[in-house]
Amino acid sequence: MKTRDRILECALQLFNQKGEPNVSTMEVANEMGISPGNLYYHFHGKEPLVLGLFERFQAELAPLLDPPADAQLKPEDYWLFLHLIVERMAHYRFLFQDLSNLAGRLPKLAKGIRNLLTSLKRTLASLLARLKTAGQLVSDTQALGQLVEQITLTLLFSLDYQRVLDREGEVRVVVYQIMMLVAPHLLLPIRQATERLALRYLEDSN
Repeated sequence: MKTRDRILECALQLFNQKGEPNVSTMEVANEMGISPGNLYYHFHGKEPLVLGLFERFQAELAPLLDPPADAQLKPEDYWLFLHLIVERMAHYRFLFQDLSNLAGRLPKLAKGIRNLLTSLKRTLASLLARLKTAGQLVSDTQALGQLVEQITLTLLFSLDYQRVLDREGEVRVVVYQIMMLVAPHLLLPIRQATERLALRYLEDSN
């Protein structure tokens, strides 16, 4: 692994463990056993480190936010899609532990986050539109627009909310919460099946 990638991986672990504001570039260098000058050669300060990690997060999320338009999706594929997104967010959880302050300090990151959220909401709206076209969703466009907002908020903040309650952030809990948000908008037989699946999904996390 290249030194640059090793630095990013080490910084990610420390940021996730201690929170980004509590970690200095000196600490990252010490943890790696390299000189501060060596780290500075690759990243001129902590801001480039954070932006480098965000760029890597974006790259890993991009394939999920741009699924093929002609892909034939089974009902369980929607939940797998959400699970993969939450897994990526959990892997880079420091970004979402104090999102407003982090974005306020780093304007480039704030712009990137806004673009990412736009792509995420566009993808969610597209997936819900597919369900509606297939006759599985019964809610109107306005209600589905609000549902996209609720799903987005859950994705952004549920892991951190679990930690506030002194629980370890659990990916499956987030997916369960989203399944239960979507369920009331589904036709009755599909809603009942989704609710049963959601409960099994939650039980699997225990």
